[in-house]
Parts: sequence; C-alpha cells; structure tokens
Amino acid sequence: MSRRAAAAGSQSSLREANRSLVVETVKRYGGLTQVELATATGLSQATVSTIVRELLAAGVVDIATTTRSGRRAQMVTLARRVGLAVGVQVGHRHLRVVLGDFTHEVIAEQTLPLPSGHRVDTSLDRVALLVVDLLERVGATLEDVVGLGVGLPAPVDASTGMVSVAGIMPGWDEVHVGQVLSKRLGRPVYVDNDANLGAIAESTLGAAREYGDSVFVRVSYGVGAGIVIGGQVHRGVGGTAGEIGHVRVAFPGEPCRCGNTGCLDTVVGATALLGRLRDSHGVLALRDVVQRTNDGDQRCAQAVADVGAAVGAVVAGLGVAVDPQVIVVGGELADTGEVLLRPLREAVRLSVLRNQFAPLDVVGASFGGRAEVVGALVLALQSTDVPLRVGADDDDGPDELESATRATGLA
Repeated sequence: MSRRAAAAGSQSSLREANRSLVVETVKRYGGLTQVELATATGLSQATVSTIVRELLAAGVVDIATTTRSGRRAQMVTLARRVGLAVGVQVGHRHLRVVLGDFTHEVIAEQTLPLPSGHRVDTSLDRVALLVVDLLERVGATLEDVVGLGVGLPAPVDASTGMVSVAGIMPGWDEVHVGQVLSKRLGRPVYVDNDANLGAIAESTLGAAREYGDSVFVRVSYGVGAGIVIGGQVHRGVGGTAGEIGHVRVAFPGEPCRCGNTGCLDTVVGATALLGRLRDSHGVLALRDVVQRTNDGDQRCAQAVADVGAAVGAVVAGLGVAVDPQVIVVGGELADTGEVLLRPLREAVRLSVLRNQFAPLDVVGASFGGRAEVVGALVLALQSTDVPLRVGADDDDGPDELESATRATGLA
C-alpha cells in the first residue's frame, strides 16, 4: 500500500471517529449548540461545523435556532426519524411507561396502578400492551423503536438483567425480564435497578448534571441509592451497590424481604410509615401521606420528617465512602419538599466531614418521582448505536486531523 493510500485511509478513519464522537455526545445530552459540542468533544468549532453539516445532509441530526447568553446559536439534536425509545418503571404499586426521542423529550406517557405482589407475567403483558398503545397514539410502530429501558425496584445483575438477590421481588427471581420483553416486542431491552436509573436521569439531564460524582437517593415504598462516579453509574459486581434499604439500623428489628431483620426499609419503607399513621388516620396510601403533608397535616409531616432523618443517617455513611459532590433526593416522598429534605440534609451534615473547598449539598431531584422512568428512557437511548449514514469522504482536499481521544470521556 502506498503512503498516500495509507494516509487517506487514516484520515477517513479519523473523520469517522470524529463523527461518531459528535453523535455520541449529542445522544448523551439530548441537544447541544455547536459551541458546546466543540467544548464537550475537544474538537475545533470548524470541524464540528463541518461534521454537523454532513450529518444534517444525511438525516442523522436536526438543527434549530436557539439563544445562549443573549446570542443566537444553532442547537444540534438527533433527528426524530433516527428512532424512538421506551422507558419503563415497574414499581411496587404502579407501572409507568414513557415514549421519547433522542432529544430526551417525552412525547407520550401512561401510568397504571398495580396490585401488591403483582405477578411477573401479568406485569410484563401490561408493559407490552402499553408500549403498543403509546406508539399508536403518536402514529408510530415497533419498527420505530430502537430499544426499551426497564427499571425494577430490586438489585439487578447488569450482565443478565435479572434480579440478583432472591426474595426482593417474589416470583421475579428466575425471570430474564429483558429476554421476555424483547421476545414479545421484537426490540432490544436493557434492565437496571430503579435507583440507578434515577441517578442516570439526574446526572445526565437533571440536578447533578454539572457534577462528575453524585448520589441519587430514592425514598418511596422502599429506599435505594444510585452512585455515579466519574460520570458513570457504579453498580458493583452483583448489582447491589447503593442498596441502602438493606443496611441494618434496628436490632433485632422487623423481618425484611431480603431475609435479614432490622433493615432501613423495615423502619422507613411504606409499610412502616403507613402503619405508624394507621391509628390516627386509618388506611392510607403513600400518595395520601404526600398530599396530606403538603396540605399541612402535622402528624403526616412529622412521620415524613422522621423518615428523612433516618435515611439521612444511612446516606451519610455512603457520603463518607463515596465523597460525592452532591446528593440528589427523589422518589414519591421527595414530593414533600423540605419536609423530607431538611432533616435528611441535617443528618448528612452531622456525619460527613465538612470540606471547606467543596461542601456536600443535598437537593431535590429535578424530575421528582419521574426520575426513574426518565432514566430508563435515557438508558435505552445511550445503549443504542446511531447509524451515521454519511457518504464516502472526499479525499481530494485536506481536512483538519483531530483525534477523538481528546474528548473528556463523554463518548
């Protein structure tokens, strides 16, 4: 092979790498201006501009005029015709499904209540029916779907997509959830723990977007945490990283689903919280506690505050171990705002070393109780390779050679 041919081949490969880098960066953030793309990828603005023109001509991206700091700018997003994705959250008592595109915009959504101890086969049937229904609403088909992300309220083994700890979700232990759904719908399916998905949503698009290290805490029917280190979710070998709901806090304590006793979930989970209020308020649902707290009910507010303090004491240990830049709190109970956050924040600050240069903050989730399903949508989009569909390079003229490895880990 001649030197000229080798150089042309290297140049072509580098152009392709730079195109992929731009697409992956847009895919991660949903949309960036060309100036922001240059900063995020490490490529020059001239190179980014050239790549965006090529991708626009190929139908891979769309551009729209926006404003940044009072100046007009070109916002780059992946074209909707590239495909749609589905986010699914299977909760203890509800099922939520969203349909979105590569801008991370939710274009259709549906929530259904689920009975306590819902069966895996019935629940997955409902997921499949809801997905088809949402697609029909927007005039799309399963062929338009690039993938589905699914969140479960249990530890998930990333390599198999299966619940990794027996007993947490009775009847789901031996089921390959991803395989079952993929077979029914004919699309790729990616399964993860719901708190991990909340962490993905908040670190990619929400309250932790500006930070590389963060912790997402989900306070709902149970308690869990998603840990992000260097912009990546840390799941642990068996998917149990962040399972703070199963830290023992009471001795001997009440039996827990995990087989132990005295776990945090048995003290602050929905069963314990609602049981504490039964004598004074009768039978309530978790949403009733949130509503009454926001309406000024002092007994409900005190019960929620006690949950915040107990969760904060455990989260503080996680804060010491991980040393995150921010702790983001979501889940249904986070809809009570500072009633939950204030005691949780105070408990964390009492136990975490006070860093005078980067003090740890505790904030509410940008997506509230929807963080998990938005994270499921983002997981599906980030797990999908976008075909560039750009024609052959023109080797007649010189082109600026820039290495994709200059990117700051965003690809």
